[in-house]
Amino acid sequence: MSSKDAPPPLPEPLGVPVADSHTHLDMQSGTAEEALAKAAAAGVDTVVQVGCDLKGSRWAAETAAAHPQVHAAVALHPNEAPRIVLGDPDGWSRQGAREAGGDAALDDALAEIDRLAALPEVKAVGETGLDFFRTGPEGVAAQERSFRAHIEIAKRHGKALVIHDREAHDDVLRILAEEGAPERTVFHCYSGDAAMARICADAGYYMSFAGNVTFKNAQPLRDALAVAPLDLVLVETDAPFLTPVPYRGRPNAPYLVPITVRAMARVRGIDEEAMSTAIAVNTARAFDY
Repeated sequence: MSSKDAPPPLPEPLGVPVADSHTHLDMQSGTAEEALAKAAAAGVDTVVQVGCDLKGSRWAAETAAAHPQVHAAVALHPNEAPRIVLGDPDGWSRQGAREAGGDAALDDALAEIDRLAALPEVKAVGETGLDFFRTGPEGVAAQERSFRAHIEIAKRHGKALVIHDREAHDDVLRILAEEGAPERTVFHCYSGDAAMARICADAGYYMSFAGNVTFKNAQPLRDALAVAPLDLVLVETDAPFLTPVPYRGRPNAPYLVPITVRAMARVRGIDEEAMSTAIAVNTARAFDY
């Protein structure tokens, strides 16, 4: 394997263990057991495994049921909803090419998410939200309908809501306000600026920072982290994506969380232990475990 594909080395373990608030073990190489063992060796003792479609959401629930250190989040990703309704002729998603199923197919899929959301090992409904980067205007109605349904499911089951917001800040915030956000709402891979962080803080929304907070061009993210209330800050990998510097471009995994935690501590001007302690407490509160 080329150095680009090689997993980065194990970082110095964290002194205070933390949770990876958002990962996709099913998209990473190796088994879930291997990933969890490696994470534990780095001081990452808990992970939230996030589903993006029906198959992934079922897998998340099964994996969480089998491993006490794993909690599940279940949802149809914002880009999944239009594929269900309008079809996916190019087979871009992991399911391959699909026929258009219309609103009835989306209703059936949402009913399955609702069923999974009732399970005790499922701590959150997500990732849901809006993505105007990958889905064009024709898919907006399906995304918005799916997002509103997920908010309702999260509230009815008393679960956290995990938001995917890509190039859609204003609309995501508007829909949350219109529907009434669940008591615990997490902006996964927070991508707003400091002004949006203040809006999220006023609403009590958690902001989860990923490895991209270490990227050279990510000063607006660091500015947001600097003003976010410490008791609303989480850390995540979104693995296998968004590997932190200096390993950007190589495969990400939960064991690399310490790199991001240390970068976050520097931005906040606090020591690693204080950062880790806050993150550990916040994640348990956000996901109610």
